[in-house]
Amino acid sequence: MSVILILVGASLFVAVGFLIAFIWAVRSGQYEDKYTPSVRMLFDDELRNNEIKNKEQKNKTIDNIENPDSLNENELHESEEMKIK
Repeated sequence: MSVILILVGASLFVAVGFLIAFIWAVRSGQYEDKYTPSVRMLFDDELRNNEIKNKEQKNKTIDNIENPDSLNENELHESEEMKIK
């Protein structure tokens, strides 16, 4: 029974410590970020478009590696650069 009382006391001590740390963080401005939410939606589409372009480039490179006869000289050079990366 005494072990349970020790564990309850220790857990309350830890909980109070976390509560104090949270209150300190809020008062010191750790959670105040007024700029990022307003511009996040602007960068979201740009990141998605870059991901789509990268996937298309990888697919094109894979297709070109499988069928190198259909490449012209510039595409062949680009394909070799992609292999190096």
